[in-house]
Amino acid sequence: MHVVQAAQNTVWEDMERATSPHPLIGHKMALLTIIGFWAFYALILSLRAALLDFPAQAVLFERRLIVALVGVLVTWILYVGLRMADRRSLGFRVSLAFIGAIPCAVLLASANFYIFNLYDPVSLFKDPSIGRSVEDLKAQLGLSSWQEIADISVTHYFFLIAWGSLYVAIGYAREVREAERKTGRFAQAAQDAELRSLRYQVNPHFLFNTLNSLSSLVMTGKPKEAEAMIQNLSNFYRTSLSSDPLEDVTLAEEVELQRLYLEIESVRYPKRLRVKIDIPDALLGQHVPALILQPLVENAIKYGVSRTTRPVALTISAKIERDVLILSVIDDGEAVDPDHVGGNGIGLANVRDRLEARYKSAARLDTQAIPGGGFVANLRLPLSRRIAA
Repeated sequence: MHVVQAAQNTVWEDMERATSPHPLIGHKMALLTIIGFWAFYALILSLRAALLDFPAQAVLFERRLIVALVGVLVTWILYVGLRMADRRSLGFRVSLAFIGAIPCAVLLASANFYIFNLYDPVSLFKDPSIGRSVEDLKAQLGLSSWQEIADISVTHYFFLIAWGSLYVAIGYAREVREAERKTGRFAQAAQDAELRSLRYQVNPHFLFNTLNSLSSLVMTGKPKEAEAMIQNLSNFYRTSLSSDPLEDVTLAEEVELQRLYLEIESVRYPKRLRVKIDIPDALLGQHVPALILQPLVENAIKYGVSRTTRPVALTISAKIERDVLILSVIDDGEAVDPDHVGGNGIGLANVRDRLEARYKSAARLDTQAIPGGGFVANLRLPLSRRIAA
């Protein structure tokens, strides 16, 4: 139990580390997207200027690069603000992006206005008189510097919003993926806990039945048989408890566990129990849940062997049918009412629950009472590997 508890603690510690807050988007990725946006900005405007044959294109390009560098710096400031809102609601992050882009756009427009309008504007044109006429045209339009900055801010605002929306979208997508991974880890932990619980139900149930048999032997004055049963019981538990409840075992190992159990029962029913194992060697390497056959074999002993005085054949067999491994536990004991097979204990219900937890709909247990006497339990499991030729 200490080993199981330690394993569970390790699972939860791993999940706690995985769920600890960390940035949705790192500095490197953010910087690459920012540079990519502003490089695209400079390229598009330069292509536009070339197609329209603007004068002084080299000078214009240099100043666009300066504006782009300022844009990188301003967008980085916006990124820092948005990064602080990571893990907040999506609506809050979107609102912050739209609001935070306003001062950033004004700051960028002011830099743009200074670089293109205040810093040596005449030298942008081959003919100085053209530069003067441009200044005169602006004066005639009556646009103040702040009005021009506001006009430029609108363009840059939508550009910044485009980047901010990209940042929020990437962050939200990563958050969704993290949530999916967390959900998967919690679901796996829950499934492992369920499998452990179902697996550990088998041992107490089996021990209870065996102790009852042992008590009967002692009370009827059969010390040698009781001693043999104790020895077989010790061997069975030494083997079964050493296996991990979450790990499958080979079919050969599972059958060996059932041999040990049937040796215990053969002490109790030396003249009635006839055991037959019919499993091809090629299937012994298949993997199955540990002790998955145990309740089926116990069921056959309880309802097929203990209720009659004649010899009963109990057969454990395996075969392949359409890429499905079929394990069968069959007895030819007394006729049984199918509705009462398994009683009120875990029995067949435990097997079905384990199959559901381990394989979902890919495995099932089918049972059938034979009218003339006997019972058949068929386990249908997915193949674990290729069958040896």
